[in-house]
Amino acid sequence: MDKRYRVHTFRLRMTADAERLEAYLNEMEGEVVSIIPNVTPFPATLVDFVLIVERLPARASQATRALA
Repeated sequence: MDKRYRVHTFRLRMTADAERLEAYLNEMEGEVVSIIPNVTPFPATLVDFVLIVERLPARASQATRALA
């Protein structure tokens, strides 16, 4: 089984971008495996972006080969 992944960088303001993040996640073609926040310690603790790991769906040609 060939698993493929894609990593996205999503810049955000935690207090204002929840709806934008939700829309972005709902538009992804694969399954979200993990969301990793980048926490900055200075000058104030905040999350300025998240890394989103997406497992991509199997390619159609590979799925056809697996069924044959």
